[in-house]
Amino acid sequence: MDAPRDETRRRSDGEQTHAAILEAAMRLASIEGLSSLTIGRLAREIGVSRSGVFAHFRSKQRLQQETIAAAREVFEREVVTPGLDAPEGLAQLEGFCEAYLSYVEREVFPGGCFFAQLLAEFDAPDGEIHDEVVTFQQGGAALLEGLIATAQQHGELDPNVEPGQLAFELYAALELANYFSTLHRDPGIVDRGRKAVRAAIANAGVRDAAGSS
Repeated sequence: MDAPRDETRRRSDGEQTHAAILEAAMRLASIEGLSSLTIGRLAREIGVSRSGVFAHFRSKQRLQQETIAAAREVFEREVVTPGLDAPEGLAQLEGFCEAYLSYVEREVFPGGCFFAQLLAEFDAPDGEIHDEVVTFQQGGAALLEGLIATAQQHGELDPNVEPGQLAFELYAALELANYFSTLHRDPGIVDRGRKAVRAAIANAGVRDAAGSS
């Protein structure tokens, strides 16, 4: 009679262990890089056997892929969803930028933005992970460009501003705030990113006939 219940409990325990391993993997990869992740390293980190970790992933490649997928879910939850919760237009653009800076400031990952670390690690090497990084980066840039274009359609930004250029400037401010606050162990540096974002958006504001915003 208890067999189904025991099976459910074992499955639940296995899922919790799997999630705990991925949590540790994301944390370590944000600090030491995805390439540093090994079955043995994670086993030591979370205090389980090497064979126990291996049973969940079977290979380093699968471990890396699942770690990236888990980090993407965190990014969606911590940045994209709250960032796009604002009304459509300029508020969403500002909200997305603030959500990213808050994610960095709160040290959701101890090594700063997981994907910024991934970009720095895999920008040059060819391979599947490089391609995933490219896809993620292009998606982030396209999202910013879309938010800028929508704000222009709402008459909140200068229609003559090139969305790609403004997105580049905002992306630069966000990433530099991440890198410097992590490098100097100083979340306060994120405020410089906020100022840079506000300045870039203000510079792209609608101007009257006299040329003022």
